Amino acid sequence: MFLLTEKSKKPAVSRNLLMETQYRRWRLEAAIVCCRCCFAVDAGVLGRLPCHLATLNSFFHCINEELRKLSWSGIPKPVRPMTWKLLSGYLPANVDRRPATLQRKQKEYFAFIEHYYDSRNDEVHQDTYRQIHIDIPRMSPEALILQPKVTEIFERILFIWAIRHPASGYVQGINDLVTPFFVVFICEYIEAEEVDTVDVSGVPAEVLRNIEADTYWCMSKLLDGIQDNYTFAQPGIQMKVKMLEELVSRIDEQVHRHLDQHEVRYLQFAFRWMNNLLMREGTCACTIRLWDTYQSEPEGFSHFHLYVCAAFLVRWRKEILEEKDFQELLLFLQNLPTAHWDDEDISLLLAEAYRLKFAFADAPNHYKK
Repeated sequence: MFLLTEKSKKPAVSRNLLMETQYRRWRLEAAIVCCRCCFAVDAGVLGRLPCHLATLNSFFHCINEELRKLSWSGIPKPVRPMTWKLLSGYLPANVDRRPATLQRKQKEYFAFIEHYYDSRNDEVHQDTYRQIHIDIPRMSPEALILQPKVTEIFERILFIWAIRHPASGYVQGINDLVTPFFVVFICEYIEAEEVDTVDVSGVPAEVLRNIEADTYWCMSKLLDGIQDNYTFAQPGIQMKVKMLEELVSRIDEQVHRHLDQHEVRYLQFAFRWMNNLLMREGTCACTIRLWDTYQSEPEGFSHFHLYVCAAFLVRWRKEILEEKDFQELLLFLQNLPTAHWDDEDISLLLAEAYRLKFAFADAPNHYKK
């Protein structure tokens, strides 16, 4: 069985690694530019030549697949905002259509604000708004979230999404999913190495409005694929935790048996992993790196995440097997020591998750003993 091992030291960043990162950035930029240019050149003939349209659609599918492949191993910061918008399906590849699309979506979002937001204190909606208002200050990174402008943006995004999606409404956990998009998009306009140092006070109001709308729509795209996680009784999460338990029993029976012997139930620690997509288990920077890959994977947030959670649990097998007390074991699983994790740790985790997916995803009984 292949297991991830903890590194005793962080190796120095090598010249080769820096060159590889730069090379990947160039290739990503080239893929994005290719999407732009090809659409612009041929847009005028599409109506007259349907056969060309089919050929172009096939070609653009190849470009999109190449973009996903390049993004899987991590997206360089300068091109991440553009790439996330493309991978999420929010931003059209056709550069000529892009301004009109963005204007239309931003206008649509602020029409929702005008139509719905004043109702937040109505009796029918006040519980939803109150819960959002309570949850936002508990989010991280606090230095960013507690800035008044950011708090107001998050409140609007979450309230509008809840009103627009009555099947689920607002559920704790959804609030965390706003942060990565907002951070990635705001960092396009702010030179900050760490999320905790981001200060939005100098960002023009119009830019903040655009970021707010973009964040809303990209978060909505994500939630479209996992909305059953947040409907009544959260059946999607219940099912995924059960699938995780059965998967771990197959890939590391000793860890699974140890948890069972000490009466630790997967729901007691893995519910949060599914509800927050592991956001509470690491830093915001680690989450953003993780989401580079999730957005590159087909059904990354709904399906590949399961294998990431399995790899994440087994990553701690040594520490898990050393714990002989229920309370200590559960406390460890709920407070895993990831504070100093970086991109390399996430890359190792994703590599193991991919190995598990490759080994088990197509096996007809891979969830069954």
